[in-house]
Amino acid sequence: MSETVLLVGGGGREHAIARALEGSDCDLYACAGNRNPGITRIAAGFETLDATNASAVTTYAEEVGATLAVVGPEAPLQAGVADALSEAGVFPFGPSAEAARIETDKAYQRRFMREHDISGCPEFETFESTEEACEYIDSSTTDLAVKPAGLTGGKGVKVIGDQVTKEEAKAYLREEEYERIVLEERFVGEEFTVQGLVANGSLRVTPAVQDHKRAYEGDEGPNTGGMGSYSDAGLELPFMTEDDYRDAVSILDETVAALGDYTGVLYGQFMLTADGVKVIEFNARFGDPEAMNTLPVMNTDFLDVLVAAREGEELPQLSFAPRATVCKYAVPEGYPVDPQGGTRIAVDEESVARAATGNAEAALFYASVDERDGGIYTTTSRAFAVVGIAESIAQAEEIAEDALSEVEEGVRIRHDIGTEDLVRSRIDHMSDLRGE
Repeated sequence: MSETVLLVGGGGREHAIARALEGSDCDLYACAGNRNPGITRIAAGFETLDATNASAVTTYAEEVGATLAVVGPEAPLQAGVADALSEAGVFPFGPSAEAARIETDKAYQRRFMREHDISGCPEFETFESTEEACEYIDSSTTDLAVKPAGLTGGKGVKVIGDQVTKEEAKAYLREEEYERIVLEERFVGEEFTVQGLVANGSLRVTPAVQDHKRAYEGDEGPNTGGMGSYSDAGLELPFMTEDDYRDAVSILDETVAALGDYTGVLYGQFMLTADGVKVIEFNARFGDPEAMNTLPVMNTDFLDVLVAAREGEELPQLSFAPRATVCKYAVPEGYPVDPQGGTRIAVDEESVARAATGNAEAALFYASVDERDGGIYTTTSRAFAVVGIAESIAQAEEIAEDALSEVEEGVRIRHDIGTEDLVRSRIDHMSDLRGE
């Protein structure tokens, strides 16, 4: 029987999910606050609505006769969209609002890790008073990561000794007036992500990806939602060993066992340190941009995963093409501090695809853009991403750059992502930390 799948969300991650379902035995419908042109061209129908409005999403799901749903972003999960869909008889691949607290409440996340003795947990303290947090910063003899407990779109964390001084960290907390704050030990090493598909006690993992949060080349500037990312042709990254990857997967295994009845994506953001793999955070959905690295090289039909999850079956084993990927985001000028939206975008999927050579591929993923007035326009968030897919990271990076060569003014790109110099710097950094 053919399925009817509702996709909730309109960003680059959701475009990648839509592509993963394209050609499967399903009718795809989607809803989001923006009209993502990549998704609208794949979906049988698209409804513009507030994706955090559980009632509106559920009403649309019932109108189209959805039998399955994929909830893409974290905000709808926090708002209980998966819960509402489930109550309406539509199976959601996405955790309940309570289970999603593993991402949406960083204080809960750390207490959960400590309670269940999950490996890689940092020393931490939580605060409901800004001044008490500031006093703790003053008294600490080590550098700290300063985290608002709630969602901040990947832009809220400040690291003392890296991004800010103690005085700047305290000024930041006093200015923002967060209700709850987490202060934890700073990890030094190389960050990476492993995303797992979870249902019925099964965990199926994807290749490791390294995201680049900082706005400017050379890892300078403020944090963003992610300027781009790369993965290698195998499961691990060039600065990792097979054991490092297995250790990260083991932490995900521990977490899935502790979570119990969890359905959806469990994304582990890790730091590889001189003392092994540590947990920076967990997310309850695909990463953005990491979904654009992993889904295009997944051979397994994503629909088979969704159906197995609904039917209470063990998830299918995942198979991935032995290909490296490099993803580079184009963002509005001024992003993330003072983004200038409203620019018309000239790039299209056909022109990007022409950058591929041989058995390599190039793919365009639209993100926070809006299709209107006969054109596609930027908003104030990340606009689109180009992904190169090839036998090596170097080849994939070259493909991505070629695909971006005709992009006109109005957007900015971190051109160093996936370059030989950047990847080599990661390898050298880990070698130095490990004393090799």
